[in-house]
Order: sequence, then structure tokens, then C-alpha cells
Amino acid sequence: MADYTQLTPDLAVAPQLRPEDLADLARAGFRAVINNRPDGEAEDQPDHLTMERAAREAGLTYHYQPVVASEIDDQDARRFAELVDRQPGPVLAFCRTGNRCGKLWERARQLRE
Repeated sequence: MADYTQLTPDLAVAPQLRPEDLADLARAGFRAVINNRPDGEAEDQPDHLTMERAAREAGLTYHYQPVVASEIDDQDARRFAELVDRQPGPVLAFCRTGNRCGKLWERARQLRE
């Protein structure tokens, strides 16, 4: 199964997932996946439509919110928080390393304070 880091009881972040990871994540209890990686960042990266299809086949809700790590803004963070908040949880967000997702969540938390 894919490695992930639990940020809250309802949110974990992970590096790039593969389509074959999603069924295991669903069995582990995740209910939704957020893909924060824009298509085409790497040649070996599955595109978001492939990931969406695999997520749905695994029974997961799927959201595609592509974000460039160096360009994260408040709107991106708010959108990410909305996606996490409206899911039944737990949610797994992924990008290349997991750091971009963590930064989105941290910024969203700061905006809420």
C-alpha cells in the first residue's frame, strides 16, 4: 500500500499514487482522494483521468485540484479546505511528494485562524 502521512484524523497526504494503490486505500478506510498534481509534471505520472477512473472503480470519491507548488495562493488553500471539509472522510490528498498538499492544508488552517 502507498505510504502516507496522517495530518488530522480526517486528512492524510501522500506522494504520487498509482492507479493500483487506490483499492488498497479504500480498504484501509479512505473515502475520498484529492489529486493536487497537474498532469504532465513527469513522464511516468498517470494522468488525472486515469486516476479518477481507478478511484471510482475502488469506490472512492475523486477530486482533481491541480496546483503548482510555487504558486499556491489563498484561493487554492480555501478550495482545498472546502474539498476536505465536504467529504465524509477520511480523505487522502496526493501530489509528487505530499509536501504541496501539506502546504495547502497549513495555509488553509492559517486562513481560518
